[in-house]
Amino acid sequence: MPESVKISVIIPTLNRSTTIIRAIESILAQTFKNYEIIVIDDGSTDNTKELISSYDLKYVFTENRGVSYARNLGVEMAKGEWIAFLDSDDEWLPTKLEEQILYSNDKPDILLIHTDEIWIRDGVRVNPPKKYKKGGGDQFIPNLKLCAIGPSTSMLKKDIFLELGGFRVDLPCCEDYDFWLKFTSLYEVGFIDKLLINKYGGHADQLSVQFVAMDYYRVLSLSWILDNRELSKVKEETLLKVLKKKCEILMKGYIKHRNLDNLDTVQDIYNLYFV
Repeated sequence: MPESVKISVIIPTLNRSTTIIRAIESILAQTFKNYEIIVIDDGSTDNTKELISSYDLKYVFTENRGVSYARNLGVEMAKGEWIAFLDSDDEWLPTKLEEQILYSNDKPDILLIHTDEIWIRDGVRVNPPKKYKKGGGDQFIPNLKLCAIGPSTSMLKKDIFLELGGFRVDLPCCEDYDFWLKFTSLYEVGFIDKLLINKYGGHADQLSVQFVAMDYYRVLSLSWILDNRELSKVKEETLLKVLKKKCEILMKGYIKHRNLDNLDTVQDIYNLYFV
């Protein structure tokens, strides 16, 4: 197939020497070959650098500043017009990039294309809950309750990523949820209904394991959307319903556990929209 289009593959990593080779090899096995690989090492203390030194890729080591900073830095370095993210514990199947390029050829107005994924937890394949069902077109409402686009499944235009400001570096988690809401509040999404990546989970260093009450960061994102986007009546009403529920659950938990700092922030947001 024609390969005049170039894709920049960005891998953020932190102490993932046990899985990063699998991720890199899955890129090298792609049927689409016009790509560059950019590894942003977010302060690893293991032997990641030595392990990947023989591969033809760009490697940058930074102090530990979080996955958002790492991904954003990778995009700044990227030479391709398309950006594809791959978490260092995930793995692409061989036709992933080819399928996405073919899709973009058929639908050149689509700026973000994602795929379905296989979930593997503690080495065992599991079926994702129905609420995580992925789709294309207008995906704003499906992304309000949870993150319905996986970073490792996505490919998007570099220009639009930069236009939207990239991932928020002030969010220690849910940065992908925040970005997809910013995107889907403006644009439709392309979806390839094929299982084209292996998404691994269950390990202790995942952000979903490290952070409790992650809805706090989702509340911040929802509030930003209300303040910065013009939404249809249906979308705004749906967002407000989701925001109210998340605020009420968080406030109840914060009062119980005496987390007064976050309680004040959530109460302020709740009072702004619902009192």
